[in-house]
Amino acid sequence: MGQKVHPYAFRLGVTQDWQAKWYAEKRYAQFLQQDIKLRRAIGKSCSGAGVSRVEIERPGEEIALTLYAARPGILIGRRGQAVEALRGQLEHLVGGRIKLTVKEVPRPELEALLVAQNIAQRIENRVPFRRVVKQSVSRTLQAGAKGIKVRCSGRLGGLEIARTEMQHRGRMPLHTLRADINYGFTEAHTVMGRIGIKVWVYKGDILPEVRGEGVTTEKS
Repeated sequence: MGQKVHPYAFRLGVTQDWQAKWYAEKRYAQFLQQDIKLRRAIGKSCSGAGVSRVEIERPGEEIALTLYAARPGILIGRRGQAVEALRGQLEHLVGGRIKLTVKEVPRPELEALLVAQNIAQRIENRVPFRRVVKQSVSRTLQAGAKGIKVRCSGRLGGLEIARTEMQHRGRMPLHTLRADINYGFTEAHTVMGRIGIKVWVYKGDILPEVRGEGVTTEKS
């Protein structure tokens, strides 16, 4: 099962929390479409800031967005001009009021999506993909990861026949629910076509909380 489902979906409610926190009955489809538009617009407008995660909440009629970025300075801009422009663009897109919060990602090397985006960017710059993947794997392990797996699929190296190559170092317990696994996917747009890049980063186990003296309870 762990090989066939999304690592986040497999652990939702156990060790992972939802990235969209709201509830609706009559306007569910409308809110869902708004979330998709917001995430696509942020991914397109903030590609240089290294946004790894977007959390969406809906307190009342307002939409609260929390952006986790590796380079928040680029996202905020000088005197907050860039973030205000982004807020205006998103409010025009959904036709509602948006509260925007930017938080910094402390260790970008442990964020799978940022690792995948870095690999894709260097492949688009025509750096040999094996060298790129090897360097990214080494940096992630040096940052403190317990394991990493990178899978690249497409016309690798400009060959005529598409294939898949994978590099795997350390542990990757996909079936262990308490394992903190970060997953990211992106595509590199090259002259020969698109190359899909998937990255799994294993940060370690989320251990049970300790309540009282000598009493341990599992998270639920």
